[in-house]
Amino acid sequence: MTQMRIAAIDLARTLALLAMVIYHFTFDLMLFGHLPPGFVFDGPWPLFARAIASSFLALAGVSLWLAHGSQIRWGAFWRRLALVAGAAALVTVATYFTMGAQFIRWGILHAIAAGSLLGLAFLRAPIVLTLGVAAAVFVAPHLFRHEMFNAPLWIWLGLSTEVPPTMDYEPILPWLCPVLIGIVLARLMARAGLWDRLRTWQPGALGRALLWPGRHSLAIYLIHQPVLFGALYLFTRYL
Repeated sequence: MTQMRIAAIDLARTLALLAMVIYHFTFDLMLFGHLPPGFVFDGPWPLFARAIASSFLALAGVSLWLAHGSQIRWGAFWRRLALVAGAAALVTVATYFTMGAQFIRWGILHAIAAGSLLGLAFLRAPIVLTLGVAAAVFVAPHLFRHEMFNAPLWIWLGLSTEVPPTMDYEPILPWLCPVLIGIVLARLMARAGLWDRLRTWQPGALGRALLWPGRHSLAIYLIHQPVLFGALYLFTRYL
């Protein structure tokens, strides 16, 4: 299985990034009083936010299988995991000093890092088993919540009865589910020969421009919110 980049995957990441920027820009507008309080917590916005997180995690599962489905390339895997985990730690530290009690303890990057590590066990597992585990992961928080998991030690698990005061929260349960679904989707597409077709597809000039964000998704994730927040602060303060 060749490791050449698949343009369709980069395009999908770009679309996910665009949706994320739209959501965060709307959130920031609310913070600065340009939208009513609680605006992004009502209507379709919570579902929109979950769809964005699910898309990033599913793409992580797809990419994990494309990179390591035939054989785990341990060097490349550990380098990528260290990069994502390091970025997650950076987000935690940065938000600790800027957001106070609402700092990000276990957000989307933490979920991607953990999902990538746990996903290795399912790269060649029976698809039915993987789907069964995905279903169990999805329903577990609804069936097995307990107050003992409210302690900070268990924040990564997702079985607490209280949602911690954080700006972003995607614990392993249930957010490992879309990673596993992404792995299954990648395997089914391989069986159908769809990846070979997608490798030959190349977009036009506009499409090629849209690939750039998807190829630098981690960097864009890290810088987009400071840029949006800073721009809105200046607009609100001085205009």
